[in-house]
Amino acid sequence: MVSPVTVVKSEGPKLVPFFKATCVYFVLWLPTSTPSWFSALIKCLPIFCLWVFLLAHGFSFLGEHASARKILAGLIFSALGDAFLIWQEQGYFVHGLLMFAITHILYSSAFGMKPINVRAGLVIILASSLAYSLLYPYLSGPFTYLVAVYVALIAFMGWRAIAGLQLTNDLWTWTKLSACLGAVLFIVSDLTIAVNKFCFPVPHSRAIIMATYYAAQMLISLSAIECQDVEVARKRL
Repeated sequence: MVSPVTVVKSEGPKLVPFFKATCVYFVLWLPTSTPSWFSALIKCLPIFCLWVFLLAHGFSFLGEHASARKILAGLIFSALGDAFLIWQEQGYFVHGLLMFAITHILYSSAFGMKPINVRAGLVIILASSLAYSLLYPYLSGPFTYLVAVYVALIAFMGWRAIAGLQLTNDLWTWTKLSACLGAVLFIVSDLTIAVNKFCFPVPHSRAIIMATYYAAQMLISLSAIECQDVEVARKRL
């Protein structure tokens, strides 16, 4: 297994643009009350940088590994979702919801269906059912069903990421841990959005949502290079 120190040295420089773009977003902190194409660009810029991060590993790498391509596609739909949510008060919230639903389907496919890990699945089912039961009294109309479907999709994504992390044996890798943490942070971000939008105002909601969201996307993007790390490790044996 490739050591975390080696990973930081090899992948850290490629993530510098992402960290800079994230800092720009939080420093500018453009008001959400006046949506514009510029605010959409600033919000999406860190995700664009993650596109570049994956592309920096080469088109041959993306061509050989379907999971990396699916995560890149997920990032593309995420950027579209971010753009739609800039204008959510103008009626584009559902559009953003759809883009992120597609993202979670792509990420789930990238994480794969093995191992199954029934115990993790049951825990996720219980947690997601509890979350939806808390949201349900505040939902009405189409959102009653749309939110239910979305919760199911992100829960499935979380299950597939968590299932891959096998800490009880020597099969785990730092990239599986990265995928797991990324999925959990994505769930935290989306749950905060749901509570803040449908239930009651969450203090510092925007900071919580965006910090966990950007961290989640970075960690999931890092998980895409697992195949490359395995190949490097084999060459060193």
